Amino acid sequence: MPSIDLINTLLRFDPDQHAQPAIALHVDVQAGAQEQELHTHRKGQLVLALQGAVMCEVEQAIWLVPTGHAVWIPGGVVHRNRITDNARLCFLFIEPGAVPMPDQCCTLLVSALVQELILHLAQQAPDYLEHSLSARLVALLFELLDKNPVERLYLPMSQEPRLQKITRAWSTQLSERRTLEQWADYLGMSSRSLARLVRQETGLSFGRWQQQWQLMVAMRLLGGGMAVQLVAAELGYNSVTAFITMFKKIMGQAPARYFASLNTKHPQ
Repeated sequence: MPSIDLINTLLRFDPDQHAQPAIALHVDVQAGAQEQELHTHRKGQLVLALQGAVMCEVEQAIWLVPTGHAVWIPGGVVHRNRITDNARLCFLFIEPGAVPMPDQCCTLLVSALVQELILHLAQQAPDYLEHSLSARLVALLFELLDKNPVERLYLPMSQEPRLQKITRAWSTQLSERRTLEQWADYLGMSSRSLARLVRQETGLSFGRWQQQWQLMVAMRLLGGGMAVQLVAAELGYNSVTAFITMFKKIMGQAPARYFASLNTKHPQ
């Protein structure tokens, strides 16, 4: 499929115009990372990354979608997607009540068969008939959808003004490495109070929250094709080894092995 302007394509494509149980859209973004505006659908949305990575932002959270995964966004949830360079994506839109799906956002590891069914559906007209081949394939797809969330690809966010100052600094300067004590001093509070606030708002310790942020950024950059050495430098690590140790601690594998394994993981 030729490279297209993802944003304009999605603006022209309104899934809620169709009452079919599920419809799909396949797009490639071969150059230039893109970001949607905040929006919502009546239909639930499964965003599948066939290549590259997507970060889906919803209220109070960011969900990461690396290659071979999908994020489920229930209908009515306001969200936007940030897509890396060289991404291949499928969007599966599911009519409310058509199949039991989680009522919260979650990241799913998607089997090869489910990926192929979604790709095939994306090549069909969205106004297929009730007893058509497309309708039968959708029924099969619904039976096979993996509903097991991959929680580690989730970053809790907060609307608390002091914590927003921290996340804004992380967003604008990827190598930002201030400690809990340094942030507490900057915000005019004790380190104990800041630690308690972060735990209350995110459910994580400050160190784990910061590390999870770094992981999310790293996964997005690595998914876009950036070398491990460059990602480590972007995130302010003193050595590539320290970055790999962080990544392996959370994901269970070094970056190169993790991304290579995505090509062979096909859960049924």
